[in-house]
Amino acid sequence: MIEINLLPGAAGKRKARSGGGQGPDVRAMLAGLGSKVRDPYMIAAAASIVLAALIVGGLFLTQQRRDERLAEAEQVAVADSARFASFLRQRVAAQATRDTVLRQINVIRAIDGDRYLWPHVLHEVSAALPQYTWLTRLAYTGTAQGSRTPSIIGEESAAPGAPAAAATPAAGRPGATAAASRGLDTDIVRDSVTINLEGQTVDIEAITRFMRQLEASPFISDVQLGKSQLSIVAGREVTTFSLQASYVHVDSGSVIRRVPLAASVATAAGN
Repeated sequence: MIEINLLPGAAGKRKARSGGGQGPDVRAMLAGLGSKVRDPYMIAAAASIVLAALIVGGLFLTQQRRDERLAEAEQVAVADSARFASFLRQRVAAQATRDTVLRQINVIRAIDGDRYLWPHVLHEVSAALPQYTWLTRLAYTGTAQGSRTPSIIGEESAAPGAPAAAATPAAGRPGATAAASRGLDTDIVRDSVTINLEGQTVDIEAITRFMRQLEASPFISDVQLGKSQLSIVAGREVTTFSLQASYVHVDSGSVIRRVPLAASVATAAGN
């Protein structure tokens, strides 16, 4: 018996339907799409879209991994801060105690270094005083060493007489921790001392010699003539003058030579 196929494509469709287990032919689909799409601008636009999608996806994944690392680092930093908070508070307290003691020691050293201020001044003035010249007044103006209120380093000093707490920020105010970590200023500022002299002389040139000899002293500087005028004293004409000078805080090791008290007593007893 002879069979004639009047539908040539029917057998191929039946075979295709019977072979449904196989996947679609991608190469054939792309070839067909390429044969249909021949515009280069459309191809470039499609390639740009694909490339942009890949770049955005890569940036998203990179940023996500970076956020995860930063979150982990933040957790570690918070844990370390909580663990060392007590240690930092103890460190600040120890530094405050150290600075307080060191400032007290420096105050004592400053007072000890200037306790012979008057002996130095009297000795230098008497040594520089010319003949036929005498003093009627000798005084000084200045503040005592260590009387200034201690201040935080980098902060302005408090007004004289103000409580020490005024120069230190309160614990509850912003910046109190940073200010406490800087500590107290342990350096003692040497206060300026001005020496005032008034005297009389019968020789006008003696005033110049007196000023020059005072300037030669290591303890006295910046000698200035306040006034000079003629006056009558006990029926005689004399020149009344006034001088102002500054006391110099000299390093004890460069000019002053100190000996133990026992050695000085033994030397005095031997003489």
